[in-house]
Amino acid sequence: MTGTVRVLLVDDQELIRTGLRGILRTRFGFEIVGELADGARVVETVAETHPDVVLMDIRMPGVDGVTATRLVRAVPGAPPVLVLTTFEDEEVLAGALRAGAAGFLLKGVPAEDLQRAVREVAEGGAWLDPAVTARVLQAYRDGGAVNGPTPALDVLTPREREVLALIGAGLSNSEIAGRLTLGEGTVKTHVGHLFAKLDLRDRAAAVVWAFDHGLVRPGER
Repeated sequence: MTGTVRVLLVDDQELIRTGLRGILRTRFGFEIVGELADGARVVETVAETHPDVVLMDIRMPGVDGVTATRLVRAVPGAPPVLVLTTFEDEEVLAGALRAGAAGFLLKGVPAEDLQRAVREVAEGGAWLDPAVTARVLQAYRDGGAVNGPTPALDVLTPREREVLALIGAGLSNSEIAGRLTLGEGTVKTHVGHLFAKLDLRDRAAAVVWAFDHGLVRPGER
């Protein structure tokens, strides 16, 4: 994505939101289009502010981050959600993935990592914090997000395998296009085909599949 990334902040702590505003400043290519202290009005605020990405705290009074993520992602054309938390609770983070989050990272990460994560998710990519990825993906699988036998890797063409590996590494479609010297439309076509062949419902499921089949390892990007 070129230009300014529009961000909606959802976090119950004013101090945290102040810190995020400092990191996601206009000079760095971001615009904070709204702030909420819980998830109760997140759907309405998304409709009002049209963010490119929602940066969502996981634990909040009232409507928590997992529930709010599910509500946002149920709306057609909704922006991606990136979960931000202080808790290394793999069950909760796995629940956020099942709710439709495009990824997660722990509070306290370097500012550059937060900026990159927000931008990559806004561009259609995924971001899984390597500090807890392996445990979260195991909890995701144990929770029934992956059901029954999965298709074999050989149902994919070599190019589709390349694209899936890069999805697993957290790259967006535009970044994959640049890496493989393809048009972004061609990458989208490959993504659609591999999703259909592997019966994947979203990018998070694709990341899990890539990890499970050795196309990418936790911490690899």
